[in-house]
Amino acid sequence: MRGSDYAELRAFAAVAEAASFSRAAKRLGVSPSALSQTLRGLEERLGVRLLNRTTRSVTPTEAGDRLLERLRPLFAEFDQAVEEVNRFRDAPAGRLRINVPRFAATHFVGPMLGPFHRAHPGIALEVVVDDTITDIVAGRFDAGIRLGETLERDMVAVPLTGALELAAVATPGYFAAHGVPEAPADLHRHRCIRFRWPGGGDLYRWEFERDGQGFELVVDGPLVVNDTGLMLQAALGGAGIAYMLDCQVRAEVEAGRLRRVLRDWSPRFPGFHLYHPGRRQMPPALRAFIDALRGSLRG
Repeated sequence: MRGSDYAELRAFAAVAEAASFSRAAKRLGVSPSALSQTLRGLEERLGVRLLNRTTRSVTPTEAGDRLLERLRPLFAEFDQAVEEVNRFRDAPAGRLRINVPRFAATHFVGPMLGPFHRAHPGIALEVVVDDTITDIVAGRFDAGIRLGETLERDMVAVPLTGALELAAVATPGYFAAHGVPEAPADLHRHRCIRFRWPGGGDLYRWEFERDGQGFELVVDGPLVVNDTGLMLQAALGGAGIAYMLDCQVRAEVEAGRLRRVLRDWSPRFPGFHLYHPGRRQMPPALRAFIDALRGSLRG
């Protein structure tokens, strides 16, 4: 295979997986126009259309799907071969792609980025912030961070936090004006800040548990958001009751800016984990990242 063949096939896979020339171009470090020209050249050389292009989307044709299916394991083997060679270096090196939700990016990954790159200048790290549940294998990520209850069983999971629980919170001023709910059913009389799953998903049903019995509650309120940071700001502004991870609101509760209610009804569940596909040998760059991340959290 010529070097140009490999580059063209990598370019095709990047566009097909990103479903976008602009996103793939950013990942590859080229311009969208150059990437589009590369793909046109590949299609002309093969004599087959690989991508359906519209003004709004880019999707593989049937031939493109077949090619992508064959290329994925080949690229995985190539990357693995490069990683094995990198093990002979004195220091970890290579490219590393991590998929993380916004909360983990802000509280776990962000604080360790500076020290990590000073300690490992040979590692090129890409962090993609994404609150959807992403298939890290299909997305060609080396690892991701996710709550333990949503992990696939075939993934290797490294715990980052202990168990977490949900917390219903609002400002003291809100409760002074609207009363304090004593049980989840009382929430029907309150202004609840509702959460829509990213990507246009369903509204989250608030989960509660008591005496080993769990149930879900559909709440009402005038505000719907799809970002937990915005939800926290709304709660702090007195917009209503938010239902969030306790670790997200702990500082505000301890400072008295928010008051927690319905604590006896809050379910507990596995906390955040870093997860990655099982491999015979872990890439040194990923091992270095995991060690740095856990060290930062312990500190």
